[in-house]
Amino acid sequence: MSVRNILIHPDPRLRKVCAPVEAVDPALRRLADAMFETMYDAPGIGLAAPQIGVLSRLFVMDCARKDALPEPMALINPVIVWTSEETNTYDEGCLSIPEQYDDVTRPAVVRMRYLDLDGQLQECEFDGIQATCTQHELDHLNGKLFIDYLSKIKRSMITNKMKKLKKERARPE
Repeated sequence: MSVRNILIHPDPRLRKVCAPVEAVDPALRRLADAMFETMYDAPGIGLAAPQIGVLSRLFVMDCARKDALPEPMALINPVIVWTSEETNTYDEGCLSIPEQYDDVTRPAVVRMRYLDLDGQLQECEFDGIQATCTQHELDHLNGKLFIDYLSKIKRSMITNKMKKLKKERARPE
């Protein structure tokens, strides 16, 4: 497998609404494997396909604690079918917006319907950090970033930091 490059905001591909996955096939499974490898290498707990430049409705996640067994999940064409009225606020970050974190409030519990890597329809309820992660990654599939929940001033400051970071990374050594 191979670790893929993660796109850094602002990149226009991160603002695109992704197309539904048409077929769960070996190519899609290889993509999911590469996404898991990239996510674990970063390290992160979730990664959406557009973050590696693939505009398909797929994300991977593993919210297991560091001292626990891995719990990898791949969600294809995910849709939220129910959310709780109760909310949670987490200090969110994003692999496409490195080293930037801020509080985002989202529903505390969500029920999501999706296809798994065997092409089987699943419905699962997520709470806690898993609820936050699934909503964060689904936002990516809809061209939305966690900074869109912040004030215009904070969003602008973070975007400027990311532009500077991209320039620094582009400089030859």
